[in-house]
Amino acid sequence: MKSYKILIFILSVIAILALVAYFFPKDGVKIGSTELRFPSIEEALVREPLETEAIDPLVAIQDSIRMEELRSLKDTLAHYKEVFIGDAGQFYFPDDDITFFDRVFDEMRNAKSNHRIIRIMHYGDSQIEMDRLSANLREWFQSIFGGGGPGMLPAVQTIPSAVVSQRATGDLTAYAPYGDAGERTRTGNYGIMAKSYNMGSSAVVNIYASKHNAARERVKRFSSVKLLVNDRSGKFKASVSAKGQQQKYEMESPGKGIQLLQCQLDTEATTLTVRMSGSSDIYGIMVDDGYGVNVDNIPLRGCSGTIFTQIKDTMLQRCYELADVGIILLQFGGNSVPALYNDASIQKFKEATSKQIRYIRSLYPKAAVVYIGPSDMSTRKGGGSLRTYPCLPGLITALKEAAHENGAAYWDLYAAMGGENSMIQWVKSGWAGPDYVHFTPKGAEIMGDIMAQSFDEVYRFYQMRKNMDQTQLDSLWTAR
Repeated sequence: MKSYKILIFILSVIAILALVAYFFPKDGVKIGSTELRFPSIEEALVREPLETEAIDPLVAIQDSIRMEELRSLKDTLAHYKEVFIGDAGQFYFPDDDITFFDRVFDEMRNAKSNHRIIRIMHYGDSQIEMDRLSANLREWFQSIFGGGGPGMLPAVQTIPSAVVSQRATGDLTAYAPYGDAGERTRTGNYGIMAKSYNMGSSAVVNIYASKHNAARERVKRFSSVKLLVNDRSGKFKASVSAKGQQQKYEMESPGKGIQLLQCQLDTEATTLTVRMSGSSDIYGIMVDDGYGVNVDNIPLRGCSGTIFTQIKDTMLQRCYELADVGIILLQFGGNSVPALYNDASIQKFKEATSKQIRYIRSLYPKAAVVYIGPSDMSTRKGGGSLRTYPCLPGLITALKEAAHENGAAYWDLYAAMGGENSMIQWVKSGWAGPDYVHFTPKGAEIMGDIMAQSFDEVYRFYQMRKNMDQTQLDSLWTAR
């Protein structure tokens, strides 16, 4: 037989043995009283010393440690694979991309040294009012990356907030593309918070540190103020004064258009007064403390989350850039559940949601977009017992598809609660209200912690990968 045929035969035998070693059960196979075992690839590749060889005790210990570290690492990666690739966790990444948050985590780690405040915009329906869920996320992100303060605020706070107390006076007219939150405009000039305030001449906004029991300590201190405005006349001016401080901080627009004006206080404050003049649109007042990360709670009561395409693209893009937005959370779907009754209606809502995600990602691809689906919701059809809305499981599947098909991640709040009919138990436990839709303060705290823990899991995995050799990671991650 020719030498090359012998070589092919040997390689074929090795390949077959390797396949058997890869797929053969680690615990062996029992046939009656006989147990069959086959060495793993690792065991086959690690040569046992000959009886005549002298074994160096130190080398043996080091080899044992390396093997134990390898097994531990493989177990850790198996855990993360189950959480992020399987169905055990709440995060679902597009194309199973485990690096989805890497870029923004890189920037957040350097935010303090680069004197940046990276913003996480948390849009949602009434489920996030009173800073619910946002508070837990803010606390976690700031504990890791630094930062403080209540975040971005509207000029007029029309929905009760646990973050701050506000009072506004002056010539202010609200514009919003949803519900009765404000007037409509054909220009799409609704601002970054999906609600802007047109100031005809002047206005005064007073901001007080919250005394609400639910408010975290980090939100009660102010050291920087930023105004995101559209100066219509080129004459916008603002002054900021803080209780207990003699100095007034003056800001003036350099001209017409969208501007970010900012001032840094000499010392931290708990009460601010912002006086503004000049024909302008007030998009947001950012009140922060220190560099790092802040989470902006933006509840849009009664909104289904399909209104972003009504906001002018160039205006929204510019606002995201000036605000330094790193993550955009879209928490919607619950308001549409009662109106969905068949596959066609679910598909229609999926298409509307896909359009919103595409729109946001096309105008601001820098941000990591995460869609947070609805919670479990109960209904009583035909006088029967309470149960999950029939369309809800199908809607969850459709929203995951909408997120993935358009480059966004999905966080499964429904699964985090426990899935089908879990709302009934949440109500019994006092974690959700008698409407079988909204969380109670206790339930919101529990769910917010679960959400924060999910981000913590992702970040720990990110840190581990940063400290690993990429070749080794790729080899172990793709292995069984």
